Amino acid sequence: MKELKCPQCNHVFKVDEDAFRSIAAQVRNEAFREEIEKREAELRRRMDAERQAEQVRAEQRMREAVNAKDMALHDRDGEIARLRAELQRLGEMERMKAERALAGKEHEIEVLKASVAQADNLRRMAVLEEQNRAQKAMSAKDAEIADLRSRAATERSEATLREAGLKEQFALQLKQKQEMIDYYKEMKARMSTKMIGESLEVHCSNEFNRVRASQYPGAYFEKDNDAAAGSKGDFIFRDYADDGTEYISIMFEMKNEADGTATKHRNEDFFAKLDRDRRSKGCEYAVLVSLLEADSELYNEGIVDVSYRYPKMFVVRPQFFMPIIALLSQASRKSIVYLQQLEEARRQSVDVTNFENKLNAFREGFGRNYEQASKKFNAAIEEIDKTIQHLMKVKEALIGSENNLRLANDKTQGLTIKKLTYGNPTMKAKFDRARRDAENTGDTDERE
Repeated sequence: MKELKCPQCNHVFKVDEDAFRSIAAQVRNEAFREEIEKREAELRRRMDAERQAEQVRAEQRMREAVNAKDMALHDRDGEIARLRAELQRLGEMERMKAERALAGKEHEIEVLKASVAQADNLRRMAVLEEQNRAQKAMSAKDAEIADLRSRAATERSEATLREAGLKEQFALQLKQKQEMIDYYKEMKARMSTKMIGESLEVHCSNEFNRVRASQYPGAYFEKDNDAAAGSKGDFIFRDYADDGTEYISIMFEMKNEADGTATKHRNEDFFAKLDRDRRSKGCEYAVLVSLLEADSELYNEGIVDVSYRYPKMFVVRPQFFMPIIALLSQASRKSIVYLQQLEEARRQSVDVTNFENKLNAFREGFGRNYEQASKKFNAAIEEIDKTIQHLMKVKEALIGSENNLRLANDKTQGLTIKKLTYGNPTMKAKFDRARRDAENTGDTDERE
């Protein structure tokens, strides 16, 4: 491909080899025409010169060669006319060829210009289409951002409401815990001083009966009066599913300081007996409700799992008597589903191993749930201990204030006139005068 530049519009366009050779031929024909005209002019000058020379010679030989000269001139004029005609014919042919080639190139240029214009139009349309697509994409993104912002605002509002609800719930729970602390502190104070009041067994029984109708309507909770095995616990708790299947059973033992002798007992002193009672009465769990070892950080933390000593055994303070029942009941209530699944599996000859795996998973889940619940209980007990310590400080301050008031009262009771006037003769004389005046007035009244 060859590049050509238009002398009028300075537009550069490309042409193939054939078109280029055609244009080059046109240029060569124009040069050839110019060369013919040049040679024609030169030939005319030469002929004029020869004519002049011939005229000189003709004048010399005028007479001898007039006829021959005329014939030669006639022949030359004919040749010149023929050459001129040939030159004109060749020039016309070259001009026509050049005009045809130029017309073809102009047509090709117009076609190329149309192609370029069409390409420009397509490019502009593509750019406009891409701009529209980008605008639509930006609009979609803006709408998505607005939607996300709206969702975020909604979620923040909901989170604020949830936070307010949780704060209110925690405040209520804290109030209930405080009331429970005050109640058990009062109960322990009464028991530790051996004043008249309810025992630990009566207290636990009252606590259960308070919620029996609403939470455990079909449960069994009674004193263990069967000593056929040589030993018996304090209370037995059993609860049943709707179909009458027993899903939980707990053997309870209650111990407090008032139950012991002068020698203080430890909680683990009763573990072996409690485990024997649990086994002999066919109970699944054993719980020791104890006020022993009042200063033990371990037992004061909350629900203590002692299954490392005896299986399925727990030690709790009285304030966790109902929570341990609720915790074990909720966990065991879930096992009803697995018991039903086991029965269905047996009827359908399903592999019992799958059920055992599920049961193990349940036990592991229960262990994790218990651990989490125990941590929460421990956290609550820690807060309770802090509150108790604060109340003890307040109590000490009040006792100190009472001692100071008692000393002040003693000083007031010991104050007499004699002590006030000791070492003060002026005040002593005045009090003596007042006493004599009072005595004289009394005598006068009697005489009258």
